[in-house]
Amino acid sequence: MRPLIVDAHYDLLSDVFRLRTAGERKVVERFYLDDLKASGINVLICSLFIRDQYLPEMALRHVLDQIGMLHYEMEESPGLFALCRSASEVRKTVEAGQTALLLSFEGVEPIGNDLVLLRLFYELGVRFVGLTWSRRNYAADGCHFRPVPEGSPGGLTAFGVQLLEEAERLGMIVDVSHLNDAGFADVLKFAKKPFIASHSNCRAIAGVMRNLTDAQIEALASKGGVMGLNNMIHFVYPSEDAGPGVIPNVKMPEGKPRYEGFFDHIRHVIELVGPDHIGFGFDLCEFAKPEAERDRSVFPTYRHAVPFIEGLDREFSNEVAAKIRGENWMRIIEALGENRGTGLKFCGF
Repeated sequence: MRPLIVDAHYDLLSDVFRLRTAGERKVVERFYLDDLKASGINVLICSLFIRDQYLPEMALRHVLDQIGMLHYEMEESPGLFALCRSASEVRKTVEAGQTALLLSFEGVEPIGNDLVLLRLFYELGVRFVGLTWSRRNYAADGCHFRPVPEGSPGGLTAFGVQLLEEAERLGMIVDVSHLNDAGFADVLKFAKKPFIASHSNCRAIAGVMRNLTDAQIEALASKGGVMGLNNMIHFVYPSEDAGPGVIPNVKMPEGKPRYEGFFDHIRHVIELVGPDHIGFGFDLCEFAKPEAERDRSVFPTYRHAVPFIEGLDREFSNEVAAKIRGENWMRIIEALGENRGTGLKFCGF
């Protein structure tokens, strides 16, 4: 069995949309697969993210375009990667030497306040439900990147509670990354199944609301969830000017390995709840930036992720390293159960 190495958050489809709209084809094959193979990562949870410019009217169409373009990509690059909907499909895909892709909402703006659409997206392969990005929608309020000028932040709405319950009924996993503290408390109150934080770090180390407090980490672990650690330096390193809803201006510390701060968050989570609730959620969204601007991320491509992945064996036991690389996330993917849809064929098996 090939080792499974999982990254729980990547904005791959945003870039596929950008490049295909500009006339490129075989985007995943030409721009991403070599770096992924170099890192060893073979399972990606791909976010469906909607930029502000498409809201509200174009959100549904834009996310359908992203999914549709992925299907064109699979047709153009047969046998290289596949869209999967269950753990068994992920394992078969990886055993066949392909990269397994799963779909996740990063904010439920595409469904508006129409719960019926959640079932349709389940049929299209979406298996993870990030309730918000860092803004408000019909379901909840996000951890805004600046103080909210229009009033006080809130938690889950009545629709948000209904959406959470329907997601769990369908076998989808709720994701609290980008959700604010009030929303996290509501998810904890209403969730009956494990939920995740796909790309969040520890607020005790880097005090921004995008990160989880110790109490939140313990609550997530008590539900059987997993948090994926984020590589972006804004969420890795402490900053004196970090406010609760502010992205600080952080520079990479001089004279330290780039993964050192990242591993500090791993150690902190292990001290709090043990090694069963942590994995990778790298959030590598630096692909669209000029080379000169890429120092704002811990690493710009998956090829630069190699020291992070290989360094686990130096810093932690083999058992703990294996859990972080993929075993913990595969436990969550197993919780999806087998596909309950109508039999639309995605992964090719």
